[in-house]
Amino acid sequence: MARKSPAGKTGAPAKASRELKAKAGQKKAAAPRPGPGPRGGGKLVPLTLATGSSAPGTADSQSIEEAIGAQVRALRKRQDMTVAELAGQAGLSAGMLSKVENGAISPSLATLQSLAVALNVPMTNFFAGFEQRQDVTYVKAGEGLTIERRGTKSGHQYQLLGHPFPGDFAYEPYLITLTKEAEAYSNFRHEGMEFIYILEGEVGYRHGNQVYRLKPGDSLFFSATAAHGPEELRKLPLKFLSVIVFQRER
Repeated sequence: MARKSPAGKTGAPAKASRELKAKAGQKKAAAPRPGPGPRGGGKLVPLTLATGSSAPGTADSQSIEEAIGAQVRALRKRQDMTVAELAGQAGLSAGMLSKVENGAISPSLATLQSLAVALNVPMTNFFAGFEQRQDVTYVKAGEGLTIERRGTKSGHQYQLLGHPFPGDFAYEPYLITLTKEAEAYSNFRHEGMEFIYILEGEVGYRHGNQVYRLKPGDSLFFSATAAHGPEELRKLPLKFLSVIVFQRER
């Protein structure tokens, strides 16, 4: 009987070992590598995250140069002027104006004044797209402003949680509380949209021809022009957030 050579004993395991190492190497090679860091040991730039909202972005992500440039371009186009025409009237080169509109340079006050005169607008118009002050309302627990509304007579307590902001739309956030003395009332009607979110208690809330049984964590978002309100006070006290949005009268 022929003897097995040393290669016959170890060849298969050695081949399998080489294949495993090759596969491991391929996995390592396929793994994504982190991008190159900044030169000179600088700090990494943080990622810009976004919410799930579909609302368009704001000027917060723009530099002041980009915001000014966007306003200059918008004002120029509104007056149906070409780059060459505005540049000529402002005493600038077309290339310089192009750089201003693209936010590539930081224009001097003299340049902005010349552009304002040529466009016949106040110089402050150029900063309209870069508003550093942001409206905010901070209300500590239990310190909402108690106000009188239509439902107050039925034992519905309204606490306003924010002051109105300027703009075309008004926003009214309320914390509404109904106690044992409260009466059911489902005939509220007003302009705009309303969102409610139940915090405590249970209620049968009517909107139009439908009554929704709501518990803590449930919400409704609806057109407020239809009759609506708490019709079945199932478990008291009842607390819910209400946010009303409507267009201001002009």
